[in-house]
Amino acid sequence: MSRTLVIDPKLCTGCRLCELVCSFKKTETYNPARARIRTIVMEDEIAFVPMTCWQCEEPVCQEVCPTGAIGRDAATDAVLISLERCIGCKMCMMVCPFGNIQSNGAKEPVVKCDLCGGEPECVLFCPTKALQYLPADKFTLARKKRIAEKFRSILEEVEW
Repeated sequence: MSRTLVIDPKLCTGCRLCELVCSFKKTETYNPARARIRTIVMEDEIAFVPMTCWQCEEPVCQEVCPTGAIGRDAATDAVLISLERCIGCKMCMMVCPFGNIQSNGAKEPVVKCDLCGGEPECVLFCPTKALQYLPADKFTLARKKRIAEKFRSILEEVEW
């Protein structure tokens, strides 16, 4: 059975441990700026929201990629970027509705969460279980959808 990453902002304390373990797993440095997950601080609400790739059912990043470098992994269901095929145009960054594809510079490729090959490191170290990697059954997917809808309503309130 496939699994899905579920984020519950209500449980997040803003410790940012997820960013540290992600950056170390991917770059062998403790540098939150190089993580594939970001904790957004909402100061007015005194809230924290971990943000990472939502592994969209119909990823717009994949649709706009001119080289076909973005595709879905059959084993983990993660949307992956092939660094061999990526030409660095950053179109995927521009169209991601959640801003979850990053680049650390002009010479570095774009990066995003790849679910650590099916064992997300951020989940293993989250002390409050704000991040969970759960079986993608109808109840989990419904819960993820409710959380996404709440997040969408927050985004709609933000003025661009």
